[in-house]
Amino acid sequence: MVERLEWFLELGGMKKDIVLLVISGIALVVSIFDLWSLPFEPAWVAIVLCGVPIILEACIGLITKFDIKADVLVSIALVAAVIIGEDFAAGEVAFIMQLGALLEEMTVSKARAGIEKLVRLTPQTARVLRGGREELIEASHVQVGDILRVIPGETIPVDGVILSGQTSVNQAVMTGESLPVDKKAGDTVASGTVNQFGAFTMEAKKVGEDSSIQRMIRLVQSADAGKAKIVGIADRWATWIVVAALSAAAATWFVTGEIIRSVTILVVFCPCALVLATPTAIMAGIGNVTKHGFLVREGDALERLAGVSKIAFDKTGTLTYGMPQVTAVWASETAIGKEQLYRLAAAAEASSEHPLGKAVVRGFQQLYGTALPRAEQFHMIVGSGVTACIEGRDVRAGNESMMEAAGTVLSKEAKDRAEEYIAQGSTVIYVAVDSAFAGFLALTDTVRRESAAMMQDLTRLGVQPVLLTGDNENAAKAIASQLGIQDVHAQCLPEDKLRHIRDYQNRQERICMIGDGINDAPSLKQSDVGIAMGGIGSDIAIDAADIVLVDDEVKELPHLVALSKRMMFTIKCNLTFSMTLNFIAVALAMFGILNPVVGALVHNAGSVIVIVNSAFLLKWNYNS
Repeated sequence: MVERLEWFLELGGMKKDIVLLVISGIALVVSIFDLWSLPFEPAWVAIVLCGVPIILEACIGLITKFDIKADVLVSIALVAAVIIGEDFAAGEVAFIMQLGALLEEMTVSKARAGIEKLVRLTPQTARVLRGGREELIEASHVQVGDILRVIPGETIPVDGVILSGQTSVNQAVMTGESLPVDKKAGDTVASGTVNQFGAFTMEAKKVGEDSSIQRMIRLVQSADAGKAKIVGIADRWATWIVVAALSAAAATWFVTGEIIRSVTILVVFCPCALVLATPTAIMAGIGNVTKHGFLVREGDALERLAGVSKIAFDKTGTLTYGMPQVTAVWASETAIGKEQLYRLAAAAEASSEHPLGKAVVRGFQQLYGTALPRAEQFHMIVGSGVTACIEGRDVRAGNESMMEAAGTVLSKEAKDRAEEYIAQGSTVIYVAVDSAFAGFLALTDTVRRESAAMMQDLTRLGVQPVLLTGDNENAAKAIASQLGIQDVHAQCLPEDKLRHIRDYQNRQERICMIGDGINDAPSLKQSDVGIAMGGIGSDIAIDAADIVLVDDEVKELPHLVALSKRMMFTIKCNLTFSMTLNFIAVALAMFGILNPVVGALVHNAGSVIVIVNSAFLLKWNYNS
């Protein structure tokens, strides 16, 4: 509710600024063309509505912080123009400056850290076993050494070690990997992760502020606080511009004795085009990338992106589809054929809620499109696999431990072939029919079709890809080899990803991070530019990012990077033009060729040229 109210107030304030600008613009048109006879000069409407706020802000900045910005010179020019009766010049300058400020405001949005959503992920209750009884207490009251019981579907309240029971835990919040991880007695579990299938008891090891989810919150907060904002070029040079303008005006007055020349210098020295140079280009750039599926949440994100030398990618859901697919079916020569093996395994997995089981069923139906036989006596063995009776045959589908427990012997050839797939990052499901080994299915999170071409384009643009993933070394290297990524970091927890990002930055390398999971949020915040996958990405990752790829089409990333570089080229052209125009106008004013009104019109023309040049970015295309 508070967020909505803040958004409404910001929107209301922007609408008010637009209305005031429209009124001021109409007043200036009336003034220059003398359309109506009014008891006062119409340009005073623009002076009051646009100029007074500029003067007040400049005075406050000077008095409270001695902060010299572009608005100081604008204020001096406004006052000087009014004193000598050049009301239109004063109103026109004030209008252009406020227009530039509005454009800049429209490109900059307040960053939302997403901390509140992370806090809501923190478990609120815990089942503690005390004196042979189970008590439901607040998670914050759990002490180190307490024995807890966690049932299927619950979020694990604290970090600890499993004492008894078997289960599968969804660790996406920590590692970003979509597949649940099998856990048994002696294995560690982290707070914020979700217990999916089996009940277990655990001993609390890290509680409260030491728990994994709380560490994640602190990582996001620290990364957000450390990200610097780019200062506007006009404000960065404001002190020198003010000194130069006042010196030139004073010298001209001293030499010629004509105050109107000095006022003209102050008017033409106002950095109108300079102020418009950056925000107009940014707005045009944002308009361009919006058509390519990007939502720019931070106004200066494209500026920062133009300077990056590396882009760090999360693997699952970013470079891959984020869901396992059956990539190979291997059947023993002495057993049933591949299609029958696949059919029986899919029928056995049809009642399973495990992502791997669902992938087997989905893959069979996509490949063959035939109905599966009904499974009877279905039983899921947590952490191992499933058993079922299919058309009178006993079918088991699971890991190697399940086969060994049932007395099923795997041939050396089968183990060797399975190891080849495991080394490539695949997960293997072994299948036994009537206690005899029949073969196995290999499942892999497949690479997006467009990922390889996208990597080549980024390399041509001078950006080096980096892989940061919570997946194992084999899976990470397999994906990296397919995409030509040399810089690979596997088995990364959120703090590991954050550390790698900071390491690059400490080496003076500007880096962009693209990810989709909650575990990517700290890195998205810390990186020079954070890009979140909007379709499959978590709300927290999206809130932590500067840019959101709304439709998950990673093939558009090269266009985004190339557009950011083109935008910076346009900004540099705008700045060069505006500064050159200013100095030429100052020289003409010194020799009395320009008066304040003509000087203001020259400035207006310069501002229009800057806006038109920026507008060309709207139609720019990387592939054209």
